[in-house]
Order: sequence, then structure tokens, then C-alpha cells
Amino acid sequence: MKTTEEKVRENRARRAAERQGLVLKASRRRDPRALDFGCYALTDLWSGAIVAGVGGTGRFEFSLDDVEEYLNGDRREENENDGS
Repeated sequence: MKTTEEKVRENRARRAAERQGLVLKASRRRDPRALDFGCYALTDLWSGAIVAGVGGTGRFEFSLDDVEEYLNGDRREENENDGS
């Protein structure tokens, strides 16, 4: 079960994602032994396309820390470095 602090962080990340045109999705797994239990992904608000947090296996892979880092980081700079 999530602590109050984790719920607050998740809600803050949801609001930050929405301001950036993204949606924070939480894994629906209920088995704590599952690989993607408690993990997150970010999708585009309009198209629903996966933006970040999903690996080649299709499982959600971002932790809440990863989500916060992605939302607070300067992705424009990363895209320039990738040649995109």
C-alpha cells in the first residue's frame, strides 16, 4: 500500500504531466512480485501514444523518481543530442 507521501508525489507528477500534455499511467498489476508492479509510464494526452517509461517488452518501467526526473528535465536538449 502506498504511503501518503507517495500518493502526494504521484498526484503532483500527474498534474505536472498534464501541464505538459502527458498522462501518467500506473501499472494495474496487483501482484507485488510482478516485474511491473508499482511502475509508471507517460502517454500523450491527445493521441494516447506512449512517450516514455515502457521498455521493449511492453511493460511499464518508470519508477516515480524516473517520472519526476523526466517531467522536470529539459527534454529538448536530449532530443537535440539524439539528432531528432
